[in-house]
Amino acid sequence: MASTAGYIVSTSCKHIIDDQHWLSSAYTQFAVPYFIYDIYAMFLCHWHKHQVGHGGDEGRPRARSIWAVARGYLHKEFLMVLHHAVMVLVCFPLSVVWRQGKGDFFLGCLLMAEVSTPFVCLGKILIQYKQQHTLLHKVNGALMLLSFLCCRVLLFPYLYWAYGRHAGLPLLAVPLAIPAHVNLGAALLLAPQLYWFFLICRGACRLFRPRGSRPPSPCQTQD
Repeated sequence: MASTAGYIVSTSCKHIIDDQHWLSSAYTQFAVPYFIYDIYAMFLCHWHKHQVGHGGDEGRPRARSIWAVARGYLHKEFLMVLHHAVMVLVCFPLSVVWRQGKGDFFLGCLLMAEVSTPFVCLGKILIQYKQQHTLLHKVNGALMLLSFLCCRVLLFPYLYWAYGRHAGLPLLAVPLAIPAHVNLGAALLLAPQLYWFFLICRGACRLFRPRGSRPPSPCQTQD
């Protein structure tokens, strides 16, 4: 849904600064509750996973306080929780209020970063069903790697290039021609993408390692 909305917005805005599309603000407001819900849903999964003994093992539930579980949850999912919190507390007001209707093209491109998400989710599902060695998992892994590289990592150089083409500047001159806080915001958004891409590459190396080598870890692209 996010990628479709992003494609519609980005392809509809011929002037990358001034053109507007109603979906840019509407979808942003629609998506905010998801990030809030997802933080809660991830915590519930973490809570119940510990209650049944780490992953659904039979046995007596562990008596752990909610605060101890919350600390463990934040320790394990800190980067994802931080990402969601920033999306709600920083990116949402910036995109709805601070932009003042400008730059819908860039927002649409950022929404298209979610192209990689279905492949990431399918990979997690296949791992849970212990299908790491199937052809489907390998094909999905290759698609996940390619889509993540194009839509989350190379997205940021593309946005700089698009602005440079609009302003008549070479790519390398764009960072010096735009406000420092814009470069800082782009760097903060890019940093977790690079970290997650590193994890995906590490998992891909294990996945496509020759059969005689050590088998891939069950959590090759996560944790």
